[in-house]
Amino acid sequence: METRELLTTHVTLAERRQHVERIADEFFDGFEAVEKIDRPAVSVFGSARVKEGSAPYEAARTTAGLFAKAGWAVVTGGGPGVMEGANRGCQEAGGLSVGFNIHLPHEQGSNPYVDIGMTFRHFYARKTMFVKAAEGFCVFPGGFGTADELFESLTLIQTATVTHFPVVLFDSEYWSPLLDWVRTRCVPEGMVAPDDLELLSVTDDPAEAVERVLASWTARNGDT
Repeated sequence: METRELLTTHVTLAERRQHVERIADEFFDGFEAVEKIDRPAVSVFGSARVKEGSAPYEAARTTAGLFAKAGWAVVTGGGPGVMEGANRGCQEAGGLSVGFNIHLPHEQGSNPYVDIGMTFRHFYARKTMFVKAAEGFCVFPGGFGTADELFESLTLIQTATVTHFPVVLFDSEYWSPLLDWVRTRCVPEGMVAPDDLELLSVTDDPAEAVERVLASWTARNGDT
């Protein structure tokens, strides 16, 4: 039984217990998959709807390739668009490419550039693995799903639930309206602390995106 069915239909106690057990199994399998990542990793978020040759796809491909050359793994949602571009760039550069996919009604099959993969049924289990695996986050242009992943990451960092990892937004023109809204509405109205803006950085340069994540990791861990 799917989560949406539990929310909209009457179910028995046994059905609820079985559902919880399946969620627990999915978390366990996800943690096992993360354990296979034998190097630092960056989680890359972005739209599933862009195509090969588009600016976000190619930027993710280039950026992931630079991470791979630096000895890092690249973790994505395993689907098309930006996710495919990042997994592809990582594989092309000889890196470890990871895809945590999700069952959806209208999308999305796993892309063919994944070395370690798992398909989830529950978004919350899947998103936990993005954070569990990551030493940093690179966020490319995207829609509701990308925004969800971005703000969940920021909330976990802001509340010290996870280590203060770098969050790098790629494409300043795309993200500027969002950042302007935070600066001109959220901060003045006390919804966001001024220091919270330091959780984010923005760039249009793949090499700079990689350097910001690597520099933060080195500062926390030394040169090992």
